[in-house]
Amino acid sequence: MKTAWIIMATTLLSGAAGAAEIDVLSTQATQEAYLELVTQFEKATGHKVKTDFTGTLNVQKRLAAGERFDLIIMASPAIDEQIKLGKVVAGSRVDFAKSGTGVAVRKGAPNPDIGSVEAFRKTLLAAKSIGYSTGPSGVYMLTVFEKLGVADQIKGKLKQTPSGVFVGTLIASGETEIGFQQIPELVHFAGIDYVGPLPGELQRMTVFSAGIHAAAKQPDGAKALVKFLTAPASSSVIRKHGLEPA
Repeated sequence: MKTAWIIMATTLLSGAAGAAEIDVLSTQATQEAYLELVTQFEKATGHKVKTDFTGTLNVQKRLAAGERFDLIIMASPAIDEQIKLGKVVAGSRVDFAKSGTGVAVRKGAPNPDIGSVEAFRKTLLAAKSIGYSTGPSGVYMLTVFEKLGVADQIKGKLKQTPSGVFVGTLIASGETEIGFQQIPELVHFAGIDYVGPLPGELQRMTVFSAGIHAAAKQPDGAKALVKFLTAPASSSVIRKHGLEPA
């Protein structure tokens, strides 16, 4: 593994014309894996990376307002949308990692039964309060509730986080009994217990991708970072944090 990192670092350095400061705007699902890899990237290349993490809606608002970055990391459909809007360079999208949606409860609370689709449906109906996000997992969970035929029954129990706020905040504080978000956003959150992924056919993987901002000041540095994040040697770090390589 050490040899693989040395080879990759040498390749990245050979393509760089000196150290750069790379500005990144990213959603939060890949945060923990990304930060560990960025530390390795900075040591290997001499580049510096500054990253702002926030929710999908906030990323969209900041890009629409004209803020300038070198690299954008979001769910792949959102990156594709930014390409259409001219905010991300066409052809620059590279898939980084993928995540399923998971279930969590307050730390120490009994784990609900999510072992089958029917058990999961009963858990939703029995829950006193349910948290979900404004990001891709939250949008998807609304379709799951409809699919299970429980949307009307649980509507009054739903609580959605503002953009950039983790669902774990609601769960840990007791505002909601149960909550749903991307798995890597739950497994590291203090004060909650990660129960497991959505069962069977209800699960859907979200792909997170990187794209070069159209107004990037350091496009070459951004490309080097993407190459590092998506190299085979990065796979173990990605899996360590509840994701799968894309």
